[in-house]
Amino acid sequence: QVQLVESGGGLVQAGGSLRLSCAASGTIFSINAMGWYRQAPGKERELVAVETSGTSTNYADSVKGRFTISRDNAKNTVFLQMDSLKPEDTAVYYCYAKIMRFSWGTNYDYWGQGTQVTVSS
Repeated sequence: QVQLVESGGGLVQAGGSLRLSCAASGTIFSINAMGWYRQAPGKERELVAVETSGTSTNYADSVKGRFTISRDNAKNTVFLQMDSLKPEDTAVYYCYAKIMRFSWGTNYDYWGQGTQVTVSS
């Protein structure tokens, strides 16, 4: 099995910063993409930032210049540094990973349980 465990959410004032972390554990051959999505009340889940191993990093336009994604490949961990937070960033943030569990296998999508980020005005 594979687990994604997030940490770092919380309540912060507008203009503040938070750092989210997500560690993947279990039987893992390779992680081919890792990143973050978010879902605000009444809205669909949307991409925040995803890093595809060795190729590219994609950010939502709404977070470009404010959020930074990074990975520690040795620890199967992804981070999201969120600066200059705005009330509209309030959402549940979900860790995402595209993982191949075995060398002969295929990639599957995995999700964390979500962590609440609340930005007060």
